[in-house]
Amino acid sequence: MRTPTIERSSAALAIPGIRLNTVAAGIRKTGRVDTVLIEIAPGSAVGGVFTLNVFCAAPVDIARRHLASATPRLLVINAGNANAGTGTQGHRDALAVCAAAAAGLDCEPTAVLPFSTGVIGQRLPAEKLVAAMPAALTGLTADGWPAAAQGIMTTDTVPKCVSVTIATAAASYRVTGIAKGAGMIKPDMATMLAFIATDAPVAREDLQTLTQQLADRSFNRITIDGDTSTNDSCVLIATGRAGGAPLTPAHPDWPAFAEGVGVVFAELARAIVRDGEGATKLVAVAVDGGESEQDCLRAAYAVAESPLVKTALFASDPNWGRILAAVGRSGVPSLRIAEIDIHIGDVPIVRGGEPVPGYDETAVATVMKRPEYEIAIRIGQGRARCVVLTCDFSFDYVKINAEYRS
Repeated sequence: MRTPTIERSSAALAIPGIRLNTVAAGIRKTGRVDTVLIEIAPGSAVGGVFTLNVFCAAPVDIARRHLASATPRLLVINAGNANAGTGTQGHRDALAVCAAAAAGLDCEPTAVLPFSTGVIGQRLPAEKLVAAMPAALTGLTADGWPAAAQGIMTTDTVPKCVSVTIATAAASYRVTGIAKGAGMIKPDMATMLAFIATDAPVAREDLQTLTQQLADRSFNRITIDGDTSTNDSCVLIATGRAGGAPLTPAHPDWPAFAEGVGVVFAELARAIVRDGEGATKLVAVAVDGGESEQDCLRAAYAVAESPLVKTALFASDPNWGRILAAVGRSGVPSLRIAEIDIHIGDVPIVRGGEPVPGYDETAVATVMKRPEYEIAIRIGQGRARCVVLTCDFSFDYVKINAEYRS
């Protein structure tokens, strides 16, 4: 029997049943590409997860409702304006864009899902999106993934696009995904926008479950600045164009399929942290020994989001007391300092809550100069474990956000 394989592609793979186009609608800056359309073939299944921010943006609210009531045919994504904090007018503007797109595609407005990213609290210039819709719909093409990855960028410095091929005993499946995000990144679903598609045949219910599971393992394990956005959305599409029997969790090829899609989720999440605003280091905070995964996550996020830890990462300063203090205030029940161990890279620093004998700070400083490394923390005798990805805080993080609207 053929052993399933997952192969990363160096180029963005077209997904049968998906067409895209990217145009400049002039949302915030004239001439800049800022609007992406993703057309979904009839008969496809779509899963989605959205921000848990209570003050979610108008497009998030509408996309949730449309996804629950209809089978999506089109995603409309704009950068430069979040259409968040815009009241009832924001909803009217998002619905006007859906109506214009639906008229051009000859479908119901509820089959259009809107997404926005950019400045919060400013009215969306819906008339510009409506005016751009005919040209955007005319130019849809199967090979539009790279341009789409660039079109959804805001403070990102590089486009984020990942493709894999999953070869199983039954068939071969393609998966391609794009994402944007560099700041206002803190999990509570997924603090960014991500759009992933596969040609595998999957029922909507199974796809929705998989979307949530994979987001929890990837986008919900990253943080740049601890800020949960109003606009976070992650969509997974299965067009079914690869043919064959539907994949379900009971299918023998499901584990390989889920793993392959998970690779795309995980690599996009990692790319977001690597491209964090002003970031120079990507650091994995691995915590084990908790009584539950939630305990481990509390400790990991306390470290990963500490401004004092993150500035030390930028300086390559082995000030491990900041790590110890962050764990101590994390709220994990029944912490005992005598059970705390800390490593940075392969260098042991703390054992049993105390510096290890012969601790050499210069060895740790050498590790911290690397662009990627791990901080490993043991918090007790339990069996739970988690890994959270974070980055450093540099001078540029403050500069980028101080000048965000200028």
